[in-house]
Amino acid sequence: MKSIYLSILFMTIALTPLTGQPVSYDHFKVAVYSRSYETAKMGDPAYLESLWKLVTDQVKVDKIYLETHRDLLIVDQATLDAAKLFFHERGVETAGGITLTVDESNRFETFCYTNPEHRAKVKEIVEYTARNFDEIILDDFFFTNCKCDLCIEAKGKNSWTDYRIELMKDAARHLVINPAKAVNPRVKVVIKYPNWYEHFHGLGFNLEAEPAMFDGLYTGTETRDPSGNQHLQPYLGYLVYRYFENLKPGGNGGGWVDTGGLKTMDRYAEQLWITLFAKAPEITLFDIRQLQYPIREQLRSPWQGQATSFDFDAMMKPVTLTDGQVIQPTTFARAAGFTFEKVDKFLGHLGNPLGIKSYKPYHSVGEDFLQNYMGMIGIPMDLVPEFPENEKVVFLTQSAAFDPEIVGKIKNHIRNGNIAIITSGLLKELQDKGISDIAEIRYTGRTALVSDFAAGWWGAAKSDREILIPQIAYLTNDSWEEISALDDTNGWPILHSAGYGKGQLYVLTIPENFVDLYHLPELVLNRIRQIMNVQMPVQMEAPGLISLFAYDNHTFIVESFADTTVHVNVVTDENCLTLTNLETEEKFLSGRREIPLRGTTPQLNHVFKLELKPHSFLVLKMNMK
Repeated sequence: MKSIYLSILFMTIALTPLTGQPVSYDHFKVAVYSRSYETAKMGDPAYLESLWKLVTDQVKVDKIYLETHRDLLIVDQATLDAAKLFFHERGVETAGGITLTVDESNRFETFCYTNPEHRAKVKEIVEYTARNFDEIILDDFFFTNCKCDLCIEAKGKNSWTDYRIELMKDAARHLVINPAKAVNPRVKVVIKYPNWYEHFHGLGFNLEAEPAMFDGLYTGTETRDPSGNQHLQPYLGYLVYRYFENLKPGGNGGGWVDTGGLKTMDRYAEQLWITLFAKAPEITLFDIRQLQYPIREQLRSPWQGQATSFDFDAMMKPVTLTDGQVIQPTTFARAAGFTFEKVDKFLGHLGNPLGIKSYKPYHSVGEDFLQNYMGMIGIPMDLVPEFPENEKVVFLTQSAAFDPEIVGKIKNHIRNGNIAIITSGLLKELQDKGISDIAEIRYTGRTALVSDFAAGWWGAAKSDREILIPQIAYLTNDSWEEISALDDTNGWPILHSAGYGKGQLYVLTIPENFVDLYHLPELVLNRIRQIMNVQMPVQMEAPGLISLFAYDNHTFIVESFADTTVHVNVVTDENCLTLTNLETEEKFLSGRREIPLRGTTPQLNHVFKLELKPHSFLVLKMNMK
């Protein structure tokens, strides 16, 4: 009877106007995800009331995802009804969530989509959730890592990748999308993808077929500590959102951040604001349990007190609520709220993101996640699933070799007067497949340990540690070293160029350890940026671990992921008179180079000298003539 009563009451209230709508941020929405473990407790009004007050006293929330299933725990109907009613009365949007794990603690044990009993269970969970919500999101785990006897037999002679891609495409259609819409034609089914996009296909995530099948996507922008077992660089939180937006333009619902693997509070804040730099319309905080975690003094970073963008002490100050109540922030919810308040003040001033298009064919691997390392040295990246024929500059890594027509596409692109920058890894894959028609440049298979570098008339410099690089060979006077690595009287190219038709091919030598890109001398990084960022409205001169986020309305952000203060030159053309800090309204004046830099179009000769504190950013607007 209780369940029936709550259902009738919920339907009645749904027809009445709401009062006390939640106060939102101006430029994005915030959602909170509740796992089935916490959702199952929401039948207790005292628990739910106190929990929601703790969260919303510290961060503004527009929406909650109420998970119905995880690890074979299914939330009962009466509890769902009580939770939906509670949030409806407070003007908070509700949606359903499903995590398709059998035992997440057992190395993320997923359902077996070869097993008829498991398939039936998945369908049952989806139908139950669709009856309760007009929107469902699948959290992270709609893949399979099962290698049981049934799977081994069904796989046959196929690769695990080929088998799982087809298996999960079938499961998406027949176990998730069709059953959900059969019981609720209004339902929107969204798939949330995690952050390890380079390896998706091996577990059955199908970025070629699924974006068109599902009503929407959602992006896992959590990058955690990069020294953790995934080794994901902070820039990935920005790039992965833009990549998934390119997979389904206008269909990427937002970015999703959790607290896992953090060493300092700065890293949590960085995940949040870098998601918003990518212009995500919504950000989901995973999960309501983690938002209750206390903020411990141990999470204060060693560089706090140096005017960083995330001010630990300011975050911990008492907060006065709209009703006049004063609270002392204690949990991760306040860290999120503090970050959102900061970013919301300037986010509306930013235009559409700009980046160098980097083509990654579907289901490809090679130089995994390299574009994120490039982002960490000040090269704005934009990952796309199709070859960007209409772009002036394209950056191609080893994964581009998965396109059997890639050499022809590169040749046509360059002959039409454009620039293609390929990595040494891609050169290795293509040197016997026709790339020598452009220039006879060879990946030798030998390596060199170097620390001295030269960049023509720009000068010479030394790295702060030895760097292992592949040796690239070429024909003298047929192609040219733009940047060289030196070893006594020997040397090898770091950046190499070759003309072809009306355009230019560049080969960028990638260190054997991608992190060594951060340790290249500033002079070397600046020259690489001059070539790769030639179409950007602004360029940067700086050491590694500095990112540049550019937008199409003369705004940009420079962000430091370094642990020490760094000095950065922002370089613009002469039409930029001053820069304005959009947070503080401070104005920056430029100096003028007597000799403009060569190799840049247009000539960039206005230099603005800036200082970046550890783990901080400056959001700037170019004031033009």
